[in-house]
Amino acid sequence: MTTATKTNAKPARKSPAKSATKAAGPDAVSLLMDDHKKLKKLFKEYEKLAKKDDIEGKVDVAMQICEELTVHATIEEEIFYPAARAAIKDDDLLNEAEVEHATAKDLIAQIEQMSGDDPMYDAKVKVLSEYIDHHVKEEEDEMFPKAKKAKMDMAGLAVEMMERKEELMMAMA
Repeated sequence: MTTATKTNAKPARKSPAKSATKAAGPDAVSLLMDDHKKLKKLFKEYEKLAKKDDIEGKVDVAMQICEELTVHATIEEEIFYPAARAAIKDDDLLNEAEVEHATAKDLIAQIEQMSGDDPMYDAKVKVLSEYIDHHVKEEEDEMFPKAKKAKMDMAGLAVEMMERKEELMMAMA
């Protein structure tokens, strides 16, 4: 009986801590990863519409992609990256991420100015998709683990990021 009580006591101590963290809301990395998943789905949806030659549909999805990426990049650049830069001290990793954002923004601007029936439209969205896949992989495999290990205030950053995201989305509406 004593062994069972001790065994049960350990998970009971860990469980409330996990529940308290979840009750406090999502953390910054979870929010960013949710955006990554949403973008991946949008790019897949775009691909399906492009194969069907649904110009109106693919343009609608491409504009959603551009908007989501613009907002995502902005909250990373304004909130997450500065906090990560201070906490993890890996300027090369963060500099590369910011350069990747600049290139993605350039492609986004080109896509937003193009007509959906332009012969280069699908190619630009495809390159943007591949570029974002690469960027996401680096963030999720390198930056986010370092940020978590550095004990950044992920809950506080999440609140700030959610508020800023809401502002940006409202401004774009």
